[in-house]
Amino acid sequence: MSELARFGDYGSVTPEHIARFRAIVGPEHALVDPDQQLPYLREWRDMYFGRSPVVLRPANTAEVSEIMKIANAARIPVVPQAGNTGLVGAQIPHEDGREIVVTVERLNRVRAVDAAGYTMTVEAGLTLAEAQAAADKAGRLFPLSLPSEGSCRIGGNIGSNAGGVGVLAYGNTRSLVLGLEAVLADGRVLNGLKALKKDNTGYDLKDLLIGSEGTLGIVTAAVLRLVPRPAEKATAIVALAEIAQALDLFALAQDAAGRGLTAFEFIPRICIEFVTRHVPATRDPFPSAHPWYVLVEISGAKTDGTATREMEGVLTEAAELGLMRDAVIAASLQQARDVWRLREAISEAQKPEGGNIKHDVSVPIARIAEFIARANAEVARIAPGARPLPLGHFGDGNVHYNVSQPVGGSRDAFMALGPEISRCVHAIVVEMDGSISAEHGIGRVRRGELARTKDALDLELMRKIKAVFDPNGILNPGKLL
Repeated sequence: MSELARFGDYGSVTPEHIARFRAIVGPEHALVDPDQQLPYLREWRDMYFGRSPVVLRPANTAEVSEIMKIANAARIPVVPQAGNTGLVGAQIPHEDGREIVVTVERLNRVRAVDAAGYTMTVEAGLTLAEAQAAADKAGRLFPLSLPSEGSCRIGGNIGSNAGGVGVLAYGNTRSLVLGLEAVLADGRVLNGLKALKKDNTGYDLKDLLIGSEGTLGIVTAAVLRLVPRPAEKATAIVALAEIAQALDLFALAQDAAGRGLTAFEFIPRICIEFVTRHVPATRDPFPSAHPWYVLVEISGAKTDGTATREMEGVLTEAAELGLMRDAVIAASLQQARDVWRLREAISEAQKPEGGNIKHDVSVPIARIAEFIARANAEVARIAPGARPLPLGHFGDGNVHYNVSQPVGGSRDAFMALGPEISRCVHAIVVEMDGSISAEHGIGRVRRGELARTKDALDLELMRKIKAVFDPNGILNPGKLL
């Protein structure tokens, strides 16, 4: 039995179906050639490589609707896809080649920008960078920020409830979406494009779709919340002797800047080494090495130097209290970009180091240091010589607990230890009342772990919701649930 067959009794895609799909999207947008399909079937880390009878690239919501009507009637499974930058395999079809892929990449218009109302309406195929640029052109900020923003798309950000470095001040994607348009499994269009901050008229259907990883519907457009564009920013990188000091430093920064504290990222020494080794035009920010680093950003509403003064005050007090070893405040926009490059290039820099086992967890911020110590001990026991790279968004407790293979070791042998390492890491997280997925989602990677760690009633209700939205189970089967 194929893996897909475990999740339902599905129909096969026939030449007649492909002809009908071609009539909807146009022959050049119904891809059957394996070479043309390749970018849509391979996950960027090469963890998953699927197959599909056809990859469809509709141009608008109506075309998505017509595709879903045909698929639902024939019980053809559908994998929605946006930018194909996901980290849990939710956007990749299974290997048996029975699912069609529907990408929203051609739904890439900015439908409206309301600068006075601090909203904009965009389609799901717009890249995050394009959305940011549209907001900036209107004198506003769309504050979602991810390393993949040049290639990830708004539909995928919504489907995964993406987080990123701005969550501390602005919230994750769920906090930035006011309304949604989505095509349901049977082809009906849920038209919820309301630019309202208050709408207390029953169940919030958009919140069910956000973070559902394409299992409840295909998001085609959204009304996004914008915020005032900061007039100034102060960026600093701070060297610490131990990660436990980050908690007190965070409290100082929060007290001084309040909502002006827009980023507080923690980075271990090994990440700096990986980045400066593998990513061109990067350099160590300090003349000597330190065990831990924190990247701090404070934003201000006026160009009066307040952000810099607040940063200087925080660092002065931290030095007096013995909370840091050294610090550098960026003296120019380019220096700030260079500092941020050290953080944003970490994923890129891990790949040349061989096999990498990733975890995206959240724990109470007061227990981050404890979590890292306990997880490191488990990794050392299971895979001696493996190299943990715990980094992430300190202010919201999100730890990207990544582990690189031992130097000179076998990639395959190390990756085979992945399930055991993940079980131990997630057991610590659950014991701490944390989450096994803070922002990346569940997909295929964590589906089994979700079933093992989630409350039984939660899972029961999630399955019932899935059955209401998608009775035939055709939307992204085998993902999340």
